[in-house]
Amino acid sequence: MKPFTPASLDQVRSHLQCIDYKVTPLFSLPELAAERGVGAIFVKDESQRSTLKSFKALGGAHAVVRVVLQEASKGLGRTVEPDEILTPEVQKVAASLTITCATDGNHGRSVAAAAKVVGCRSVIYVHAGVSESRAAAIAALGAEVERVAGSYDDSVAYASEAASQNQWIVVSDTSWPGYEEIPTWVMQGYLVMADEVVQQVETSGRSLTHVFLQAGVGGFAAALAAYFTSVYGDLAPQIIVVEPEKAACIYESAVKGEATKIDHGEATVMAMLECYEPSMVAWRILQETATAFVTISDEEALYAMAALARDQSSDPVIEGGESGAASLGGLLVALEDPEIKQSLRLNKDSVALVINTEGATDPELYAQLLAQAKALP
Repeated sequence: MKPFTPASLDQVRSHLQCIDYKVTPLFSLPELAAERGVGAIFVKDESQRSTLKSFKALGGAHAVVRVVLQEASKGLGRTVEPDEILTPEVQKVAASLTITCATDGNHGRSVAAAAKVVGCRSVIYVHAGVSESRAAAIAALGAEVERVAGSYDDSVAYASEAASQNQWIVVSDTSWPGYEEIPTWVMQGYLVMADEVVQQVETSGRSLTHVFLQAGVGGFAAALAAYFTSVYGDLAPQIIVVEPEKAACIYESAVKGEATKIDHGEATVMAMLECYEPSMVAWRILQETATAFVTISDEEALYAMAALARDQSSDPVIEGGESGAASLGGLLVALEDPEIKQSLRLNKDSVALVINTEGATDPELYAQLLAQAKALP
């Protein structure tokens, strides 16, 4: 877990200096916490991270910068420093590179945005379940967008094959045997968020007892789990991984005790989390650091969206997308199930953290789903 400790932070921040992002707020939901019988619920709101409205603004961008610096160092025969990334010499190298990846939407936007900043060409593969709005948002950043049949995992394989045939560089947020360095760089980008959480919680005067983290391939959850474990040591909060019940590859891996690919089934509304095979790097970390693994239904995700957006409450109104609200969905499910609640020792003294990983990245779809969510009993 060495790459995901505070020792890596300064380097990560230096690589992100050319990327447009800002510190995101940590909101407290005292009314919801009182209703549910816990001491506090904190929400880290990544919808405000950048114009991309997603935590992914950090990960893919960090990896793209690292790739360009690495390739420029090879081409120029010397170590190229992060503050040289926009110099003509490095930009010439960048212009010769093509970056590619597969995406459910947000990772591809981050990669495309960073490629545009540093001067690379980008080719982004989207699968059948990615909305036209999300694909268009990627194209608007200058990327060439290719739609392929099948699931996210199919698009990952397609991007890898295209890269091999064309000498492109894959910047994937998932890893597999023989391909771990770049996904590790993606994950390291999220340490910026993790450190913000540590500082903001400390300022609040509270101590976290439970952290609920949503997972697709698991990279985001693993990065934060590793960082919190490193920072807090024996006082680390419980880490609970939350997935869609229709795409729970991390949960199934935990059940079987090894990284497990699951069959593609019915699509989930939590499209950004619809993954069927865990990242190898992420699984190794989560296997060591996660306390529990929870799955939620589409309806439970929608209910969490409504809980974040309720405007007849004294709690702040938060724009949480269907995947962004999933970690809160996991917390609410745990609090409603007596067995899970007791097992996780959730009580009036508990201080829980959830991450709203995205806002309305597809505004039309968000409005439709929120209307459905608010109509739930």
